[in-house]
Amino acid sequence: MIKKAKTDRLYFIDAMRAWAILMMLQGHFVAALLSDVYRDKDDLFFSIWSYFRGVTAPLFFTVSGFIFTFLLVREHSQGISNPRVGKGIKRGVQLMAIGYLLQIRFSKVFKGAINDSYDIVHVLQCLGLSIILIVLVYLVSYKSKRKVFPVLLCSITILLFIFKASYEQWDYSFMPEFLSNYFTKANGSVFTIAPWFGFTSFGGFLAVVFANQHTKTNFYRNAIITALLGGYILVANSYEIIRDLKEITGLQFFQDALQHTYLFARLGVVLFVFAFFVLFRQYFKSKVLLRIGQKTLPIYILHSVMLYGSITGFGLSRFFYHSLSPTSVVLGVTCFVVLVSVTVMILDRKMKIINKKLIKIWFR
Repeated sequence: MIKKAKTDRLYFIDAMRAWAILMMLQGHFVAALLSDVYRDKDDLFFSIWSYFRGVTAPLFFTVSGFIFTFLLVREHSQGISNPRVGKGIKRGVQLMAIGYLLQIRFSKVFKGAINDSYDIVHVLQCLGLSIILIVLVYLVSYKSKRKVFPVLLCSITILLFIFKASYEQWDYSFMPEFLSNYFTKANGSVFTIAPWFGFTSFGGFLAVVFANQHTKTNFYRNAIITALLGGYILVANSYEIIRDLKEITGLQFFQDALQHTYLFARLGVVLFVFAFFVLFRQYFKSKVLLRIGQKTLPIYILHSVMLYGSITGFGLSRFFYHSLSPTSVVLGVTCFVVLVSVTVMILDRKMKIINKKLIKIWFR
């Protein structure tokens, strides 16, 4: 039974992560290259694309938090002796370092300068810090009752979403710019730790529930029903719920939170997607799909280099920025997604062969 549960986890979670990274690839491609003439919000197809593009990052952060936290709580060792603690901190630092590296233009470095945007916070830095924060929450709570860790994770999500209007108005000028970039978009950051850590912490919350309950009878059926019900409430009623809380309590921050209920709505859509992948988990057995889900980092790195010219300064967006027709974009994004995915798979296979040969030579 336990073995089966682990297999199911690999199927539907890696499939979700694969879907999220592929959606991210096409979203970035279209956003960077589609001509402004065709960016009509009244157009049905563009509106649908824009909506689902807005859900891609929340899904990616949630799934990433789920995977790491599931591995973290599955270990028998607790606290600092848990091997996932060290691995999580190392992984978080690695993601942050790669994020900064991708933003450096080496053509300027060779001239003894550095581009101004190298220290803005993008997805990798934010995700890396989010993983480190999950580790810290775990270390603070592991000696308490088992329910404390998931309750803290879920509470963090709610607080970050509700107080978004408040902390956006805070003054972060007292911080060094590279640090304040994690909290404010004033200098060009795309993903600030608040509210995006809220999606990662919610993924961690789901992972703890899954790890504690997945061997029980009818768990998957109950999980699907709960996810669908929770998704519906968040998508259809989050505004009304917060509005009613404002009327009951009279607290101003609930009034301010009304302008950011879309965060809860996007979390609801994430639950819908989660329910879909759990429901059809037996059908996500494609080796290609699972390998893509396991190689999201190299896929992200390669797409950044090819599309944005990360490191080199020469990418597709430099030559075709906001200039392509819908037909060209559809053809281009198809080729782009396939090329990036296949290239990463081939390089990964080549590296495995090289590593095996090196091991044989080393131990000969």
